[in-house]
Amino acid sequence: MIRYALRCDKGHEFDGWFRSSDGFESLRAAGQVTCTHCGSTTVDKALMAPRVAQGRDEAADLHSPRNEHEAVLEKLRRHVEENSDYVGMSFASEARAMHEGLAPERAIHGEAKLEDARRLLEEGIPVAPLPFRSRQRAH
Repeated sequence: MIRYALRCDKGHEFDGWFRSSDGFESLRAAGQVTCTHCGSTTVDKALMAPRVAQGRDEAADLHSPRNEHEAVLEKLRRHVEENSDYVGMSFASEARAMHEGLAPERAIHGEAKLEDARRLLEEGIPVAPLPFRSRQRAH
């Protein structure tokens, strides 16, 4: 995974993690890299210094929030993961089944292709993107 310092066209700075440089470019070209502050899709890499690990204790530091925004996101992540079921890539079909009364209603989170999420919204099924990926995500 690669961490990039990012900046939107409004000047907001934030970080993003990507599988590779090509992965970042593909997601950005598809409009899927958005500013965490304003939602702008005009995002570029900002200058950043490389980070070199000093020792074993720094691995634990990678999971600690570095600022107030990360602390709030971590609190939201914990709340979502503790209070909803992770359904993975079955999110769209689960949400649709609950909406149609074919499955019991419950809080869920998972993953969906952009076109599947759009279809859910067009069908009047309320969904919203989360500003993080679940730790339960299957690899």
